[in-house]
Amino acid sequence: MTKFFSKKTSLAISISAALFASQSFNAVAAETEEEVERIQITGSHIKRTNMEGPSPVTSLSSEDIAKSGVTDLISLFTKLPISGQGTFSTQANSSDDTANGGSSVSLRGLGADSTLILVNGRRVSVSPFAKGIDTAFVDINNIPLSAIKRVDILKDGASATYGSDAVAGVINVVLRDDVDGVELSGKFGTTADGGGDEQSVSLVFGNQTEKSSHTFILEYFDREEVLYADRSYSKTANQAARTGDPLATDFRSSSGIPGTIALASDPSNRLIDLYGNDTCPEADRDFANNLCRYDYAPHMTMIPDAERFSWNYMGKYEINDTVRAFAELNGQNSKSIVRGAGSPSFNELTMPGDSINHPFADMPDHEFHGQDLTMRRRTVDIGNREKRVDSDYYRAILGLQGEIDDWSWEAAYSYIKSESVERGVDGFPNSRRIQEAIDSGLWNPFEPSSNSQEALDYIETTTTRIGKSTNKSFDIKFSGPVMEMSHGELMLAIGAEYREEKISDNPDDQFLRGDVFGTEATQANGSRDNTAIFGEVAIPVLDTLEVQVAVRHEDYSDFGTTTDPKISFLWTPSDDLSLRGSYGTAFRAPSLHQLGLGRTDESPNLIDTLRCNAIGNQDRACEPQEYTAVFEGNPDLGPEESKSYNLGVIYNVTDDLSFSVDYYNYDIEDIIDSDTQFVMDNFGLDPAIVERRPTSIAGDPGEVIQVNDGFQNIGDLETSGLDIDVRYNLETEYGQFKLGYVMNYVLKFEDYKNTEEGGFEQPEIRWTTSVDWIKDDFSATMAINFIDEFEQEVADNGKVDSMTTVDASFNYYGIENTILTIGATNLFNEEPPFAYHDFMGFVVNVHSGQGRFAYAQATYKF
Repeated sequence: MTKFFSKKTSLAISISAALFASQSFNAVAAETEEEVERIQITGSHIKRTNMEGPSPVTSLSSEDIAKSGVTDLISLFTKLPISGQGTFSTQANSSDDTANGGSSVSLRGLGADSTLILVNGRRVSVSPFAKGIDTAFVDINNIPLSAIKRVDILKDGASATYGSDAVAGVINVVLRDDVDGVELSGKFGTTADGGGDEQSVSLVFGNQTEKSSHTFILEYFDREEVLYADRSYSKTANQAARTGDPLATDFRSSSGIPGTIALASDPSNRLIDLYGNDTCPEADRDFANNLCRYDYAPHMTMIPDAERFSWNYMGKYEINDTVRAFAELNGQNSKSIVRGAGSPSFNELTMPGDSINHPFADMPDHEFHGQDLTMRRRTVDIGNREKRVDSDYYRAILGLQGEIDDWSWEAAYSYIKSESVERGVDGFPNSRRIQEAIDSGLWNPFEPSSNSQEALDYIETTTTRIGKSTNKSFDIKFSGPVMEMSHGELMLAIGAEYREEKISDNPDDQFLRGDVFGTEATQANGSRDNTAIFGEVAIPVLDTLEVQVAVRHEDYSDFGTTTDPKISFLWTPSDDLSLRGSYGTAFRAPSLHQLGLGRTDESPNLIDTLRCNAIGNQDRACEPQEYTAVFEGNPDLGPEESKSYNLGVIYNVTDDLSFSVDYYNYDIEDIIDSDTQFVMDNFGLDPAIVERRPTSIAGDPGEVIQVNDGFQNIGDLETSGLDIDVRYNLETEYGQFKLGYVMNYVLKFEDYKNTEEGGFEQPEIRWTTSVDWIKDDFSATMAINFIDEFEQEVADNGKVDSMTTVDASFNYYGIENTILTIGATNLFNEEPPFAYHDFMGFVVNVHSGQGRFAYAQATYKF
């Protein structure tokens, strides 16, 4: 009862505070002045005469985005209260990541693969490199800010309109197509704590005539990397030493330099390497577990170096009074650099007992004398790992649109391709050659300083991973009035779409042979085609009530058919009050990565609970450690299916004060996932699933060598909550103030992992409140962003504290055709709250480690 009362109180206080604050980037797009022209809004194929429809849509204009101070689209989405767990930026893209340089958004916390990303109402291809092996996502870094006219966010399920992936909602990025003149803009920014300097330059130009329009946009963006070493709270993986907190963990690796020596026949019988000239540094000696540790954190990327060049063209040409041709051409080249500590080995390598480099060759009384040895050893001597990713993205849409009497039609062909090449250029050893070098005596793992450059060059390799994703489609649709009813026209939209998708993600032969350790790579190949037909009808039941019904039928080549309906309504009993609601089903087709993933090695942090129960914390069995997990795709996967409904009210209290409240509910079945910890806990003694090393210790099941895992339709998820939006305009002699507030309040979140609202990475409340001020040649914006507290990953460790940040900007318009801006995000340089679960000490999927980012921008139009 106490918890419920406190949350209700918090909600009431938040709503009250809304009357004095504003969400500057949550403004609804202005309604068109031309009442005769019909337009299409996000969430429907029916063209209508106003922007308001039955489904909840939030629109962010280019001005709203500029006020937020962000420099790329993902930075905007991470600030939105509706964004949840599963939204990921380039933060934490280290050498261990599989989606290097990529970013995407997860509405409602339902996953990036359950949020459909559109550009101008059409699909784009997914990244060829999946996130976390299996999450297919659209890399929104491909969309430069300078090209954006507005962003529409549809906040309910929309598979009946758009098909697969629209489970949580839809983000439709609308590009600029109406430029007449030239606009030049430049921006520079820097962080308070080092690293992360950014600069961008954009050139926008175009012209409009009676018969044609052309808009060209060029943008260059460059960002310096941020390492975990650049932040005091993440510069070491030894949380215990950094914080002095008895609950904190020493996350330093058990693979050190020169490392730990063990018997090949029984790796649990081991010694810290304190022999010879090169010995384990004193600070890294863990005598309690006989391990030479290594602090990898300072060498790892928090935010990667990124360089992007984008170009966009939007054009229309009027063929005659009723037919127009249009074209959309977009492209981008992006380069990214990610870093990690030197490659670790965990007993994969051996040294024969008669080796000339055997560390105990001159110690005949030592129990390891003449014995075959293995080791935990990090190849720091060949350098820290560095990956360079070079990606090209192309999108071409060619189409025709026009009118036949009162009906409008549109047909288009689209071709989208994304190609990426990832190269490991430093710090990657070839395990086959390194074993040969040990066997021949060329390379001594226990005396790094004695190894020649020839030996280091022999064991080091370069790696290559090539990915390609394509999407080809043809769509056609018609929209218009069917008949005149007593309360208006019955409107209909019908259409069809054919789409071919193909993806390939292929590392080089070294990966396929298992010759590269200390890194992760995926291999996936697949293709599919699908055909869809769809229809919508808008029924004017009353002058004040519109009911909309939509249905879409899809036929997939790889798992069958699905039909999804949706019904929604908009009731406007007065000019100031509207009620809306929707109910529909949605689905997410298995990704081509999940279906076609080849054998892929990962190194997740897991706890061997069965071994912990058997022997206690000997050998760190009760602590999180890296284990090798082997994943493979599952061609027998079925789709995720969901039901959702939304109920909302929009009320204009006065001409200056308005608010909206929407209740949402999602029920998703047969979620596709893998859960390696679940496999370890429940099948840890099955040798076909969890492979272990033999041991002579009674009762010890043995150290885990490998976990065999895969994807399956594993469970269900249900979530519900409230979206609240309040806006208030205030005219004073000191200028105009626009105040407002937006909040997402999660009432329920429950999944098959027993995650709940307020659980790990699931804050119950997120809100943003801000104020815009405009007077004469000046304007300013200030926004406050709040993320609620939530449980630590281990609930006994308490909660991850809430985080509040402040953004501010100031604009000057006093120079003709020029806008000058200075500003800062996270103005007071708030540090992310401490979390126990991982080495960096904060939750990278929820909180930002960028710190204060101050910037200056100038825009000139001529």
